[in-house]
Parts: sequence; structure tokens; C-alpha cells
Amino acid sequence: MMAKWSKNTKTSASQRPRRNLKKEMAQMGTRGQLLALLTVLCSALMCKAVDIPDLLDRASQRSDKLHSLSNMLALELESDLPTIGRVTMPRPAMCHTSSLLTPNDKEQALQVSESTLMSLARSLLKAWQYPVGVLSNSANSLPHQSKGSISNKLQELQEHSRNLEDGLDVLSGKMGPAAQILSTLPYRGGSDLGQDKMSKLINFNFLLSCLRRDSHKIDSFLKVLRCRAANMQPNLC
Repeated sequence: MMAKWSKNTKTSASQRPRRNLKKEMAQMGTRGQLLALLTVLCSALMCKAVDIPDLLDRASQRSDKLHSLSNMLALELESDLPTIGRVTMPRPAMCHTSSLLTPNDKEQALQVSESTLMSLARSLLKAWQYPVGVLSNSANSLPHQSKGSISNKLQELQEHSRNLEDGLDVLSGKMGPAAQILSTLPYRGGSDLGQDKMSKLINFNFLLSCLRRDSHKIDSFLKVLRCRAANMQPNLC
């Protein structure tokens, strides 16, 4: 007669189904990606709920930091650039964004429509997506004693640039179709800034000087827009 199994009989470890660790890790990774996506979407939705003056105020703070970092980096590198480097460095007219017609000063910017100023700011910012990456990737191989500090600043600048770009995309959507127009300003310099030390230093300085110029324009345009949104007098902008 066959013995019956007791209800309290425990399953041995060898009999238990093995957990599929790879599958569980994949599921955890997927959940992590979903959480990250939800965070971004929530931030975007919150951003869309904010009115234009507040969004412009935030954007101006970002652009101010962006210009401050680019100016700091340019000054740091210029001080160590040999005289021959200053002489042979390309002129500002060679910057890849020079073909874009922009106001030359605040007085001219005050005469330009809000939509056009936003379009110009976004066009300039998007034109630096790839070149900023080139600067960041080249920093650690730069023949400069402060290349570690330069690399860290460029990574911070890159993050501010991405955040500002996201904010301006939302702002332009609120301002209408004219603000969403973008001018194509392709960068044709490539990712290699030079084979020898001097060439790399000169090209790095040149690209950074172009970034400083354009970040100043972006910051100026956004500050004029913020001023108008707050109904401030032109002389206070």
C-alpha cells in the first residue's frame, strides 16, 4: 500500500522552481526606465502648466549660467594661449553660426518681435548641440594644465544647455508657430580638433570663443523677452 504524502511535507530546495534572475533584472531595468520616463513627462507637464513670464524667468536663469560658464572657460583658456595661437586663430566670422542675422545690441533686440527673438535663441542653442559635445569629449586630451577642471565645467555647461533647450521648446509652443521656426546652422568642423598640440589648442579656443559669443546672444534675447513679459520699461531691460 502506497504511503500518502503528509500535508506538512516541505518541498526540498532542489524541487523548488529556480528564479530567473536575468528575467527579473530585465524587468527591474524596464521598471527603472518607465520611472525615469514618467519623471520626465511629469516635469514636462508641470512646465506646460506654468505661464510664460515664469517660464521666461527660469529660462533666463539657465541662459545666464550658460553664458557665465562659457565666458569663464574662454577666459581661462585665452590666458594660456601663446601669441602665435592668438594670431593664427580664425576670426569670429568663421563661426558656424555667423550666417544667422541677429540684432547686434540690446537696442536692436528691443525692436524685434517676441517670436523672432525666441526663434533666434532656439536656432543658436540647437546649433551648439553637437559642437558642445565635441568640446566636452576633447577636454581631457587638451594640452592644458587645468584640463580636468575644464572638462567638468563643459559637462555642467552641456547639462544647462540641454535643460534650456527643453524649456525653450515648451516656451515656443506657447508663443505660436512663428516662435517655432528654426534656422539650420550646420557645424562642419568635425570631431577632431587637431593632431598636434598647438592645432588642438587653437581650434578648441576658437570653438569656445564662438560659443561664448552665441551664449551671450541667447542670454540677451531671453532677458529682453523676460522684460517684455513682465511689462517693464525698455530702459530697464
